[in-house]
Amino acid sequence: MSRIGKKLIDVPEGVNVTISESEILTTGPKGELSCENFSGTNVILQDNQISIEPIDNTLESIQFWGIQRTLLNNNIVGVSEGYTKTLEINGVGYKAQMKGNNIQLSLGFSHDINYETPEGIKIEAISPTEINISGIDKQKVGQVAAEIRNYRPPEPYKGKGVKYKDEYIYRKEGKKK
Repeated sequence: MSRIGKKLIDVPEGVNVTISESEILTTGPKGELSCENFSGTNVILQDNQISIEPIDNTLESIQFWGIQRTLLNNNIVGVSEGYTKTLEINGVGYKAQMKGNNIQLSLGFSHDINYETPEGIKIEAISPTEINISGIDKQKVGQVAAEIRNYRPPEPYKGKGVKYKDEYIYRKEGKKK
């Protein structure tokens, strides 16, 4: 039994959820998102709470039960509050700056990296060493943060590179003489 699927989803004030046979549309103050309505689950909206139940005890229904609840909850939180990831840049000469809508990264290569901001995502350079990525789609925000981090992941000796704000870098000891 899914422990996640059993939890009820509270629909906040100002968020509308429309359930159809093939998709679930979520509209809120920040925007509009939709997710697939899996055939093995039954989504019920009553009294500003959403409950999700498997249609039967088949393996497929039980597998989709928890993921349906999680995707729907992510959409509701996204259209009401939004998601944010913060990246830190560590290293001498490593910096980020905005060039119009895109971000330009200087990460120790012979050239600067120009990253185009995808649609639905807002990137801002808070300082030369801190980047804030925000949007309503949790998957997109995480993907953009991972792509920027992947240009220069943090190395374990000095910690130089791009890392998540709450990420801890395990340090290795250098060579001994």
